[in-house]
Amino acid sequence: MNADSGMEHFGYKESLARSIGSFGSFAAGVSYISILTGTFQLFYFGFGTAGPAYLWSWPMVLVGQLAVALCFMELAAKYPIAGSVYNWSKILGSRLVSWSSGWLMLTASIVTLSAVVLALQLNLPKLWNGFQIVGSGTGPYDFATNAVILGTVLIVFTTIVNALGVRLMAMINSAGVFIELIAACLIALFLALNIKRGPEVFFSTHGYGAAKSGGYLSAFLVASLASGYVMYGFDTASSLGEETLEPRRTAPRAILRAILASFVIGGAILVFAVMAAPNLADPQIGTGNGGLQYIIEQVMGGALGRIFLVCIVVAVTVCSLAVHTAAIRLTFAMARDNALPFGERLARVNSQTQTPIVPAVLIGVIAELILVLNIGQPKIFTVLTSIAVIMIYLAYLLVTVPMLRQRMAGQWPPADLGAGGYFTLGRWGMLVNVVAVLWGAGMALNLAWPRAAVYGTPWYNTWGAFVYIALIFGAGLWWYGVKGRRHIGTLASHTLSADANSPQTESAAMLDGRVAGGGR
Repeated sequence: MNADSGMEHFGYKESLARSIGSFGSFAAGVSYISILTGTFQLFYFGFGTAGPAYLWSWPMVLVGQLAVALCFMELAAKYPIAGSVYNWSKILGSRLVSWSSGWLMLTASIVTLSAVVLALQLNLPKLWNGFQIVGSGTGPYDFATNAVILGTVLIVFTTIVNALGVRLMAMINSAGVFIELIAACLIALFLALNIKRGPEVFFSTHGYGAAKSGGYLSAFLVASLASGYVMYGFDTASSLGEETLEPRRTAPRAILRAILASFVIGGAILVFAVMAAPNLADPQIGTGNGGLQYIIEQVMGGALGRIFLVCIVVAVTVCSLAVHTAAIRLTFAMARDNALPFGERLARVNSQTQTPIVPAVLIGVIAELILVLNIGQPKIFTVLTSIAVIMIYLAYLLVTVPMLRQRMAGQWPPADLGAGGYFTLGRWGMLVNVVAVLWGAGMALNLAWPRAAVYGTPWYNTWGAFVYIALIFGAGLWWYGVKGRRHIGTLASHTLSADANSPQTESAAMLDGRVAGGGR
C-alpha cells in the first residue's frame, strides 16, 4: 500500500487505479461546483427575487463554505479516501452518524445529478430550436418535459464514461474544466469591456422586497439560495483520493483552489453581467428562460454568444460527470463496509476498467427514474435542487459537528498531521470549525424554510424539504435499523491483509466485525 495514501487507518486494500494528477484532482472539485453551470442556472432566481444586490450573498456564502472547506482540507490531509464525508464521520463520530452522513450524501448526489442535467434545457434550445423536442417551449409543461428528455440523454453519457474507467473520466473532465475556465474568464472579460453602469447598482434595493413582511432582508435570504446552491461539492477532490497521486498533499490544495477559483471567476461574471446588461428592468432577466444567458446573448450577440453557450453546455456535461463520479465513489465506499444493500455486488471493481461498474449503472438508472417521475412538473428544478443541497449541507454538518466535539475534547487534529508537513489549521482550527457548524446549520434552515414563492404548491412541494427528506432519510433508517446495523463491517474482499503482529486499524476498532462475504 502507498504509505502516503491514508488508507492504512481504515484497513482497506487498494482496489482502484491511482492515476489522477494534481490538475485532475482540482478539476474534479471545480467541475462539481461548476462555475458556468451554477451561475448560469440560478442567476435568474437570485436577480428576480432581490435584484442586483443579491450578489452580496456570493461573498457571504464563500465565507461560510470556506470554513467548511478548511475543515475538510485537514481531513483530506489525513484521510484522502473514497466516500470522503462518509469515512470522515466514521473516524470522528459514531457508526450511526457515519452511516447517516453517507446515506444523506449519496441520495443527495443522485438527486443532484438529476437536477444538474436539467440545465441543458437552459442552453441547447438557444443554440438550435431542434433541441426543443416537446412543443414550442411556450406551453406550460414544454420547458420542464423537454428538460427531462435532454437530461436523460446526458445521464446515459455519464454512465457510459464512468463505467469505462476513471482515466477516461479524468481526461474528459480535465479537458472540459480547461474549456470552462478559459470560457469563464473570457465571458467575464467581454462583459467587463461592455459595462454600462457603475458599482453603485449593488448598493440599492431597487424596490425589491418592499411588499414583503421582512422587507429587503426577507427577499435577500430567499435570493441567497442562488449562491448557496452553487458553492458546494469541493470535497469531490478528496473522494477521488484513492485514485490520486500523493493524495494527502494534492487533495487539500485541490479543495482550496477549487472553491477560490469558483468564487473569483464566478463572481466576476455575475458582477460584470449586471453592470453590462442593456436594461436591468427587462423582466426576462428574472425568468428561467432568460437569466444570465439572456444577458450574454444581448451583450455579445451573434456567433460569439453562441460559442459561449456551447462552452456552458460543456460545463454542464462535465459537472454532471463529476457528480455521477462522486456518487459512484460514495456508493463504493459504503458498499465495501456492507453499509448498503447488495454490498458485495456494489463494491465489486471490474478487473479491466478498475472501476465499480454496477454503481455507475444503478445511479444512472435511479437518476433517470427521478426525472421521468417528474415529467410535467414546472417546479421540478427548484424542488430537486433544494432537496439535494439541503441534504448535502446536513451531511457536511455530520462531519463538522463531530469534528468540533473532538477539538473541544483535545482529540483533533492528530499530533502527526502538522509534523508531517500536511495541511493543518493550527490555532485557528477551533474558530474555523465553529463558523463551519453555525454556517451549515443556518444555511440548511434557510434552504429548508417552506416558501410557496420558491417551491410552489401544493403543500408537499412548499414543505418539500421536510417531506421528501423525511421520506428519504426515513427509508434509509428503516433499512439500517432492521438489517444494516447488524451487518456493517468491511467486506473480506476489501480488507487489507495483515500479519498477526500488525496493529488494529482505527476503523476496525469501531466496527462490530469483519464480514466474510456479501450481504444484502
